[in-house]
Amino acid sequence: QSVAANRLLIKCDHALPVAGSVKARGGIYEVLCFAEQLAIQAKLLLNVANNHSEPSHFGDYLALATAEARSLFNRYRIAVGSTGNLGLSIGIMAAKLGFQVCVHMSRDAKAWKKKRLRDAGVEVVEHLGDYADAVAEGRRQSEADPHGYFVDDENSERLFYGYSVAALRLQRQLQDAAIAVDKNNPLFVYLPCGVGGAPGGISYGLKQLFGDHVHCFFAEPVQAPCMLYAMATGRVAPVSELGLSIATEADGLAVGCASELVATRMQALLSGIFTVTDDDLFRWVYQLHQLEGIDVEPSATAGFAGPALLSQTDAGRAYLQQQGLDSVMDRARHIVWTTGGSFVPATEQAGFLERGKRLLNRAV
Repeated sequence: QSVAANRLLIKCDHALPVAGSVKARGGIYEVLCFAEQLAIQAKLLLNVANNHSEPSHFGDYLALATAEARSLFNRYRIAVGSTGNLGLSIGIMAAKLGFQVCVHMSRDAKAWKKKRLRDAGVEVVEHLGDYADAVAEGRRQSEADPHGYFVDDENSERLFYGYSVAALRLQRQLQDAAIAVDKNNPLFVYLPCGVGGAPGGISYGLKQLFGDHVHCFFAEPVQAPCMLYAMATGRVAPVSELGLSIATEADGLAVGCASELVATRMQALLSGIFTVTDDDLFRWVYQLHQLEGIDVEPSATAGFAGPALLSQTDAGRAYLQQQGLDSVMDRARHIVWTTGGSFVPATEQAGFLERGKRLLNRAV
């Protein structure tokens, strides 16, 4: 309600193919990087321009889909720790190429995501602990396996830079829509944040393209504000130190400790962080369905709090004044990044909508 018509846009990463979430950008990229590395070493990718005489990045990448490549990849085991969506992107892509795959999933992961992985031929290991426990065990097992490769959501630069390419895609979309981003037309982007890899990579890419004209904000659950805690204190530590339980229906954001890689890189780039309640997430799921016919999972709606918090709170107004933006806010664009949900089973989605409707009616 605080944003003028046609000034609020949605970046629909919930509709990305293969994984149905923003994690497809980083996860699939990392799997392909590892596959490429192995194929070059095995001389399956040969330089077309040099008469196929030496291994090279300039080879025919259809070679990655051959039986010979599949046999090579099957000697290796890719592992990842996940609350759900990263596991889907890594697991589905890696299994498709022929890798052995193991996804270590925390207690927060949804049953339907585990089933989707198992149906794709992926081994799923369930942990009683949280995200950090799943990551730690996945890392430990991979390090003990000479043919193991661990996708480290907390420290992977491949993931980070895979996510950052989203900025180039968005730049092209804005240009096609004749939307300027400059001093007089600022851009505000609101991104749900778990461990930080996806929103961090995207924000990094956006800042490289648009500099001071883009303002990136992370959204976290009130019970799991791990990046907020890291940025506020200057150290990465579990939010359990604050007595928080990490209990949230936003499974992709149910992370107790932020990525140090991302926290460090965001110190000079991030505009701010805000928190949201689970009730708000479900209300927005329902409203998005009713108003736009878009279905997402609860965690994907976290960014919708951003525009109102920016314009209607003391902290938000202070930021706009500090940045000298008051006089151009009528020309600003706001982008909410919806990060997952297109593969949610119909029965699950119906439950989200019913809960959201009930909460909205109660609020009214």
